[in-house]
Amino acid sequence: MSEIVGYARVSSVGQSLDVQLDKLKRAGCTRIYAEKRSGKQADSRPELQACLQFLREGDTVVISRLDRMARSVLDLAKIADLLKKKGVALRVVDQAIDTGTPEGKLMFSLLAGFAEFENDIRAERQADGIAKAREKGVAFGRKRALTQEQCQRIRTLREEEKFSVPQLAERFNVGPATIYRALQSTE
Repeated sequence: MSEIVGYARVSSVGQSLDVQLDKLKRAGCTRIYAEKRSGKQADSRPELQACLQFLREGDTVVISRLDRMARSVLDLAKIADLLKKKGVALRVVDQAIDTGTPEGKLMFSLLAGFAEFENDIRAERQADGIAKAREKGVAFGRKRALTQEQCQRIRTLREEEKFSVPQLAERFNVGPATIYRALQSTE
């Protein structure tokens, strides 16, 4: 037996869920998941995760507006993809979207296309920015734990004074793996 499941969210504790809950009840929801949390990431919303996990093939999840479920088109596309794989329809009350209809499926296909495009553009810009920064000599990654002089000193202490790796690690306040890398470096 398929079920109509609602999801409601407000961003802060001071806000009220009442308006959304009323809309979800009028939409025929028999089970409602609700929370007062920021919507920045879907993974950090336990009620949304519980809702998505509960849903079964043939169910419909109802929300009042798209931004209650996702904060970005990319996030929404991921959730929509999960719902599609589970065979669950999505209905958005205020924006008259229903993926149980051909028009609703089209709308979501368009949103997914825009999300993919947005992601590709972002990746392109990021790659361009990294290339430009490298041209200017910007170093990426974590700051080196040891200078070249310290690496040379470690090699000298190891070879001439027979310091052990644990002794060197303690002396230079780094882990043994860093000492091994310093001993192997030829710079």
